[in-house]
Amino acid sequence: MDTIAKTIDPKIRLIVTLLLLFTCFVSLASQTMMVTALPVIGHDMNVSLSLVQWLTTGYTLMMGIITPLSSNLYEKFKKRNIFLSSLTLFVLGTLLGCFATNFWTLLFSRLIQACAGGILMSFQMTTMISIYPSEKRGTILGLSGLVIAFGPAIGPTLSGLIVNTLGWRYIFILVLPLMLFVLLVGWLAFPNFSEPKDIKIDFTSVTLSLIGSGLTLASLTVFQTSAIQGWGMLFIGILVLFIFIKRQLRLKQPMLKVQLVKNRPFRLMTLVGICAFMVLLGTEQMLPIFTQNVLHLDSMVSGMILLPGAIVNALCAALVGRLYDRYGPKYLIISGGLLMLIAAIPFVMISNTTPVWLLTVAYMVRMIGNTLVFSPAMSEAFIAIAPDEISHATALNNSLRQAFGASAITILIVLADLPSNFITGMRLSMWATVFLVVLMLSFFGLYLRQSSRKDT
Repeated sequence: MDTIAKTIDPKIRLIVTLLLLFTCFVSLASQTMMVTALPVIGHDMNVSLSLVQWLTTGYTLMMGIITPLSSNLYEKFKKRNIFLSSLTLFVLGTLLGCFATNFWTLLFSRLIQACAGGILMSFQMTTMISIYPSEKRGTILGLSGLVIAFGPAIGPTLSGLIVNTLGWRYIFILVLPLMLFVLLVGWLAFPNFSEPKDIKIDFTSVTLSLIGSGLTLASLTVFQTSAIQGWGMLFIGILVLFIFIKRQLRLKQPMLKVQLVKNRPFRLMTLVGICAFMVLLGTEQMLPIFTQNVLHLDSMVSGMILLPGAIVNALCAALVGRLYDRYGPKYLIISGGLLMLIAAIPFVMISNTTPVWLLTVAYMVRMIGNTLVFSPAMSEAFIAIAPDEISHATALNNSLRQAFGASAITILIVLADLPSNFITGMRLSMWATVFLVVLMLSFFGLYLRQSSRKDT
């Protein structure tokens, strides 16, 4: 990888960086753009909240399922072909969403977008690591972390403005020309900077991953209507995932190199990042639902409540990468976790009289804390990974994070629907995010206990 970093033209590297960061941002913003639109779409298409939430959960889950393929695709095909093909797929999904007339067509368009988004996210991270020298890894992964965190953070605010002024369908209509423009620029300027290898893609593993993850996550929703069916789906889903993992351990060229979880820094810091991402997606999913269904605010105001948090997320993320390169992860992650706990106080006490300004400030503080945790955790996870395993580690890290992020959305919505009073349910779901923050700090404590980076 250092060879590529030394030989690539700096101008080409800049073009590649800009294209990758922008496309990754758009795909990740699209991941959460449905958040503030869910109540509106549910009403327009006459579907329940537990069903309509699959427009976000399904997107996140599909990204988690398709991401493991990216490591194989990265090695098997030319980088230019991967980039252009992924963009084309995203454009097709977006085009279908523009004309969707029913919920299932809309869901299908979202899943197509997610397939492309999952590949683009890992492709962006792996490519950025390979085209920059290793001494800049913290800064580069900080930029990547900024996009991965800021994209989903700003999505609900953008969609709130769009839905309130133009209608939810423009979430697709406005994204389409942007991605078409990037596709054109990519076709003209995106280079190929490495040669493909003879890698076999195991489609049996792809099928097992899709079935296992889908059944396991869908069971959480089914539990609300049928406990027996829910337990059955959960059992079968876990069994299929077990078979999937055993298969990966036997294959010489696995779809997902699960052996990497034996690497202690990678394992623990990936868990830290997963917990932070679950809190991020869960909070920004539940807050607009609460403000629209309980406080009866429109989608635009609900989105604006999240805007200050998205802004500070971007401002902090721009600095965190450099701070990590200089001081390491210890104080960043600990202070970030404490801020996330402090911000939880108004959420676990939320009611129909909670002022909007307090929710805005609490979300903003939580986003600052999340930013202090997320980028350092992602950078630290790769610190002991060999260069030839970066693509597999990136795929595994992204896949696990997206899969658990999807589960967080579903779990919090299920928890919120358990009590007869949605306010009580909202408090319950926010207590679940507190548990995730405590778990996150516990994982980091385990990492520090035996880490050589205790004092850095």
